[in-house]
Amino acid sequence: MLSPIKSVALLLTAVLLTGCASSKQAEQQAATAGTAGQQAPKTVVYDDPRDPWERVNRPLFDFNLDVLDEYLLRPATVGYMTIVPKPARKGLKNVVDNLGEPASFLNSVLQAKPEKAAVSAGRFLVNSTVGIVGLFDVARKMGLEPADEDFNQTLAVWGVGDGPYLMVPARGPTTIRGTAGGIVDNLYFPLGLLNTPLTLTRAAIMALDAREELMQVEDMLNNSLDPYSFVKEAYFQRQRFKIYDGNPPPPEETLDDDTLDFLDEIE
Repeated sequence: MLSPIKSVALLLTAVLLTGCASSKQAEQQAATAGTAGQQAPKTVVYDDPRDPWERVNRPLFDFNLDVLDEYLLRPATVGYMTIVPKPARKGLKNVVDNLGEPASFLNSVLQAKPEKAAVSAGRFLVNSTVGIVGLFDVARKMGLEPADEDFNQTLAVWGVGDGPYLMVPARGPTTIRGTAGGIVDNLYFPLGLLNTPLTLTRAAIMALDAREELMQVEDMLNNSLDPYSFVKEAYFQRQRFKIYDGNPPPPEETLDDDTLDFLDEIE
């Protein structure tokens, strides 16, 4: 399994390569529009079969980025980081992560991964007791790294496709399969037993922690030619790494019609 550093490096490389390809496509479209005497479109919409609802998703992405993030989530995260010390923030995140260990255990079982199931069960037992309901990640110090299996990955292992890409207000990028997987994961013990205030508190901590992590790549996102495509490719690459446990197979090469005809002739 790839180390976290190598996984992040490969993820960023794939995203940057995709950004370069998108940039080239945008330049070609702009040049074509200029040649025809037309003004180049302000927003380039790409023909992505994974994203058939792009014309709806893009305005939702802009709303998330330019309104919700700028005026709500980012200021709240900065305030959270200023008021709550880092050790306390880490402890709260550990508690939230520990609540998801039973879901990871069940999904590991459903994916026929007994070793990961044992790790998730062990982490939940150790951190819920010695780690004081998960406040301290004692299991990690014992060598039990999080398995991080969810029902979205389970469905993928079972052969269920992603479905259309979605940009959900206040949530961000997902797919039809990812949305269904998230709903199922929240039904597992103990998440299904949480009352509304606890559920909202958990969601708030997860959102603030995720936004804090994004601070590190904020400049990269803002400087990208097409932030929407950048986020979309990052989402799919991350899901691919998770589904294949950090070791995704190399992408299949697409051959043009002439090459396929040539291969047919020599067979």
